[in-house]
Amino acid sequence: MMRSMTGFGKGSAECAAARITIELRSLNSKGLDLSLRCPSMYREREMDWRKKVGDAVVRGKVDVSIHREARGHEAMGLQAEWLERAMQSLQSIAGEPVSRGELLAMALRLPAPSVSEEILPEEWTAVEAAMDEALANFDTFRLREGAALAEDLAANIGAIQRGLDEVPAMEEERVAQLKARLQRGLEGIEYDTNRYEQELIYYLEKLDVNEEKVRLQAHLTHFLEAMQEGQGRKLGFIGQEIGREVNTLGSKSNHAAMQRVVVAMKEELEKIKEQSLNVL
Repeated sequence: MMRSMTGFGKGSAECAAARITIELRSLNSKGLDLSLRCPSMYREREMDWRKKVGDAVVRGKVDVSIHREARGHEAMGLQAEWLERAMQSLQSIAGEPVSRGELLAMALRLPAPSVSEEILPEEWTAVEAAMDEALANFDTFRLREGAALAEDLAANIGAIQRGLDEVPAMEEERVAQLKARLQRGLEGIEYDTNRYEQELIYYLEKLDVNEEKVRLQAHLTHFLEAMQEGQGRKLGFIGQEIGREVNTLGSKSNHAAMQRVVVAMKEELEKIKEQSLNVL
């Protein structure tokens, strides 16, 4: 299956402490260029996630964003257990009964200790679930984009194929025109018939495009086969070979109609080169 290097995927999960949202975005790149942003409390697992994303993405400029939204008391910046202990200590120090509201007001004015960044197992489970969902949605997006790319590439190859199929009909006309041109140049001049035939054969061999047609046909067939594998680099290499044969065909054409066909082939080839850069 063909996949596009351009992709987007989002996943989310919740636990008692937080809601986690993960987004993946990718663009074209020759290799894997991975950027991962996550809360400092998740740093211990950053390398594991980099490997997981790298194995799934393979190639492209990829940005991964992990966002954590605290829930419950943590979301308000309150540490319920610490406040309760502080209120008990204040009541003990006061020695006489103090209302709970007054104790809470006093406790809130005290400097709170730094928030612990210890992650509970259920939160790690939520993060992994969000990551798996984001990667699955990311792959679905790239497959959908890849299907559109495959359709366009197949249409471009089909256009080059139709141009190639037109060439044989033009070759007979091209030979006839060459003979006529040589005959006009020899009108009123005595010449050696054998030498004339030798020169004619020389020109015909020089302008023969049979090898180019065979090689171009082989490359077109190979390109369609490689599309099933979905390897962008391979498609790029085959596209270069197609370009060489098309250029040689154009240089040997010596025929206006054939040259127009070659120009049309080159237009389709440029589209193929651009599209192949986006294939994984």
